[in-house]
Amino acid sequence: MKKLIMVLTATAVSICSINAQKNKKEQDRDAIKAMSGCYKVGFNFTETFNYSTDSLYKPSKVKHDKALEWVEVVTDKNNKIQLQHLLIVGPKNRPHIVKHWRQDWLFENQDMFMFQKGTHWKYVELPKENVEGQWTQKVFQVDDSPRYEGTATWVHVDGKSYWENGTDAPLARREHTKRSDYNVMHRRNRHEITSEGWIHEQDNDKIVREDNKEDFILAQEKGYNTYVKVEDSKCEAAQKWWAEHKGLWKKIRKKWDKAFDMKKDITLQPKVNNKKLFSHLFALKADASKKEVNTIIDQFLN
Repeated sequence: MKKLIMVLTATAVSICSINAQKNKKEQDRDAIKAMSGCYKVGFNFTETFNYSTDSLYKPSKVKHDKALEWVEVVTDKNNKIQLQHLLIVGPKNRPHIVKHWRQDWLFENQDMFMFQKGTHWKYVELPKENVEGQWTQKVFQVDDSPRYEGTATWVHVDGKSYWENGTDAPLARREHTKRSDYNVMHRRNRHEITSEGWIHEQDNDKIVREDNKEDFILAQEKGYNTYVKVEDSKCEAAQKWWAEHKGLWKKIRKKWDKAFDMKKDITLQPKVNNKKLFSHLFALKADASKKEVNTIIDQFLN
């Protein structure tokens, strides 16, 4: 009888544990999808410290920008959620849509492409036990090429939901045309869901990386990007644009997925015919063929 009670107790504990895991995962999914919708965005960055040996060193200018952004749920599966960001710029009567960054969230993902420097990402397979219960955030450039990614556990405590991770990345778009004194940004990202929307907080290192040398931290910066939810109708222009162009970008994502499925390092050509990848892809018509898409991306893949 005692042995039977022990077995039943162990079974009950196991069932409770499974149910708790399911409930936790649903909390995670709800937090991720809470980042979708229409937002007034504030982009704020400032350098905090510098460690340069150059007495003439000049820090990056403080940045305060505002924008309206639509975040579309592209894919909503049990273990995969894709969010596409679309910027709305220009006057209200003639809005211009800019395809912005994309973030994919994968549950217990083992396949990582870790940025090294230049245009090189190293493929790494993580042990299964290292990613148990975690979500990988994969961030992509405006042309859906890789940018940076990291894995961590969503935390739900004291009424807060947040995820944070540190990982190497290319220079931020606000910097890459203005700064050449560093070549890697180590990003410490924190995404926190709030009653108004969400916050993307960053504590970043600006790193000089050279072969056979120890990384040198040139400077550090603070980023604080606020996403305040507004009525979806304010982002109607972006919704219409995506409805017209989502077929094209689905073809582009599928082409990239084939490259990622090879599970090998990725190195991209910086330019082809003196134009960057996004320039080639942004020039395509909404009904461009799969062949046109594949031909362009193949030219950049080594």
